[in-house]
Amino acid sequence: MPFSLKSTLLFAATAAAKIYYAGVAESGGEFGVYSSDAVNGTGLPGTFGVDYAFLNASTVNIWINQNHINTFRIAFLLERMCPREYGLGRRFNETYFGHFNDAVTAVTKAGAYAILDPHNYMRYNDPSQQPATGSVIGNTSDPAAATTLQFQHFWNELAGRYKNNKHVIFGIMNEPHDMPTSLVLHNDQAAINGIRNSGAKQLIIAPGNGYTGGHVWNTTSQGDAPSADYLYKLRDPINNTAIDIHEYLDTDFSGQHSVCNQSFPANMYGLTQWLKTYQLKAMVTEFGADNNTMCDQYLTEAVQYMNKNPEYIGWTAWAAGPIWGASSPCCTDQRALGSLEPGSLASDGSPGLYYTVWLKVIEKLVPKQLQKSGISSIHGGPCE
Repeated sequence: MPFSLKSTLLFAATAAAKIYYAGVAESGGEFGVYSSDAVNGTGLPGTFGVDYAFLNASTVNIWINQNHINTFRIAFLLERMCPREYGLGRRFNETYFGHFNDAVTAVTKAGAYAILDPHNYMRYNDPSQQPATGSVIGNTSDPAAATTLQFQHFWNELAGRYKNNKHVIFGIMNEPHDMPTSLVLHNDQAAINGIRNSGAKQLIIAPGNGYTGGHVWNTTSQGDAPSADYLYKLRDPINNTAIDIHEYLDTDFSGQHSVCNQSFPANMYGLTQWLKTYQLKAMVTEFGADNNTMCDQYLTEAVQYMNKNPEYIGWTAWAAGPIWGASSPCCTDQRALGSLEPGSLASDGSPGLYYTVWLKVIEKLVPKQLQKSGISSIHGGPCE
């Protein structure tokens, strides 16, 4: 009989804080499809290295050896992995998968962990103005929507391809939003079923609703029920699923603005108590801040909070990637201040966010001991 996620380690509530996975989100595999006129199909399938790219393999060792991380979250686009003419499911565009697999392999062969990140907001078929466009997966009232069963088949296929790679982590979906929370639960459970039915035993991370924001975990968001009311119901037969959380520090939690005024510890308190109640673990796979002095303190408090609370097993900062150029993925009010990509420069040639946010603030907070070997797990493994 499958165990409930509630029955995770009996000592979880009293265990010492331990971050097993710390690193960076690599954004780029989802690039190149935006259309100002919402023209469906723009940029599909796209050209690798021009419209999209997954990561710069030459930076992997920089991150691991110089920046001391062990985790990379690698974004991809469902409409490229499963072209619309095929439909969501087991049939892949093998060229796109091959480029994605090259990125995953570069990370895992170097001894780090790779989070597989379908960056689709629990939607499929129209990424032209994400996160607003596309049909909600499992929406039975929308004839254009992919079904929950198709989503299960997709994850069964993808997990089957990686079931022997112990350094893979399955991120079910990036930021579901504006949909029934009961459907988020249903789709998450289908993904877990598909992954486990493939024989894969690695860590799974499952998102909630409301862009999986920690600050709204216990409250109604976009008119939908709290994630707290549903996500504890997830079942994993091998008890290796954690909750996937995103949390930004600006006024509207969007990660777009340069002013930091949201206390990470205060806004995450309700979620943390929920995790304690159900003896669950979480990873924060997106967070970030601007490079100003005020944000330095807010960002420091955020990372320290995750590092000190045993409910959190990992985090990845948003974002690096090979084709950001001078553009900023986070928190700059559209000023071109660069990204977390090593060597990143702002549009005026000054140091980018890699220097002014990562090296200045985050790197010194990376835990000294992270998981170095063994299968990805909520329980952790050998550390060095």
